[in-house]
Amino acid sequence: MHKTIGIIREGKQPADLRTPLSPAHCVELMKYFPDVKILVQPAPFRCFSDDAYREAGITVQEDLSECDILLGVKEVPVEQLLADKTYLFFSHTIKKQVHNRDLLRSILKKNIRLVDYETLTWEAGNRIIGFGRFAGIVGAHYALLMLGKKYGYYSLKPANELPNYDALLKEYAGLQIPPTRIVLCGDGRVAHGCMEFLRKLKIQEVSRQEFLEEDHNKPVFVQLRSEDYYERKDGRPWDKADFYKHPEDYKSCFKPYTQKADIFINAVFWKAGIEPFFTHEEMKDSAFRIKIISDVSCDIPGPVPSTLRSSTIGNPFYGYNVYTEKEIKPFLPNAIDVQAVSNLPCELPYDASLEFGEQLVRHVLPYLLEEDSEQIIANATIAMDGKLMPKYAYLSDFIA
Repeated sequence: MHKTIGIIREGKQPADLRTPLSPAHCVELMKYFPDVKILVQPAPFRCFSDDAYREAGITVQEDLSECDILLGVKEVPVEQLLADKTYLFFSHTIKKQVHNRDLLRSILKKNIRLVDYETLTWEAGNRIIGFGRFAGIVGAHYALLMLGKKYGYYSLKPANELPNYDALLKEYAGLQIPPTRIVLCGDGRVAHGCMEFLRKLKIQEVSRQEFLEEDHNKPVFVQLRSEDYYERKDGRPWDKADFYKHPEDYKSCFKPYTQKADIFINAVFWKAGIEPFFTHEEMKDSAFRIKIISDVSCDIPGPVPSTLRSSTIGNPFYGYNVYTEKEIKPFLPNAIDVQAVSNLPCELPYDASLEFGEQLVRHVLPYLLEEDSEQIIANATIAMDGKLMPKYAYLSDFIA
């Protein structure tokens, strides 16, 4: 077999601290596959140091031209792509993201085989691999951090100032979170990360009915799935597959929650054509109670009208004035405060990389290095031999 795998230095700015494989994962992979060699491109910012790889017996070198397979996390800058290689990274091209059009063009031109982590799925269609859990954890933490900051209840550090997830949980030791009502939308990996975090803080989960009809003297949250906040316009029964196929036939029924929640955490999968949760006009209504929005999904334009732009780890918050529909400074008395960081797992890069690498070694790389018996790699391959794969042929007009 004799394959050489390279771990690239992340080239997209701001630099991503995550890595697809930790030193321990590299050792594990080479134990499973003795013919595999791993090279690591040096990176001063990676959450595992170059020396940590060297100490594990992994070669650290700049030149990766001998590699057959190159692993990264975020999009690879066009000028850094090596021709005739197999690449695995998040390309953010399958929704025709305009800013990555040239990336996809270059991949085809350079005869690169692109396997996108986002398109790696089991037979049932659920994703094999991702950083969503940690996006959810950090997104839920940001919601509570904003609550403390807005009303002066307490002060919490952002996750990126802490070494790991355990340290983040310790931030809450002895902390009293006042009675607060949180509505969480979503049912995937991201939403489950949010729920895991809220449960660890002993924030009580309540039913939809309890959330809408009862008073609470402690912090509570409700989790909503798409059938809880969208309904058919013609009143016929809900059909999830149809909803994603024909979103124009559905309308938002989220309004009752906007009048009961203090915090809204958005962790949904969204695609163009789906109606927003609420409108700019509804946000002007005096009955609209939400004052803090942690938009973990961060689609722009998307289902949350106040998410005007994505924010950064260095400057995560902005305010939204409902009357002018414009951005203002965060934490002003009558503003709605927004968190819209699009790369939240970067805030806990060490833990996120460990979990991601585990999934990669167990569930993905064996199919790439041996027989792809389940068609896992084939179905996730966007481009190969200078052509789009049939499943992704719909992107041809995008790159034309």
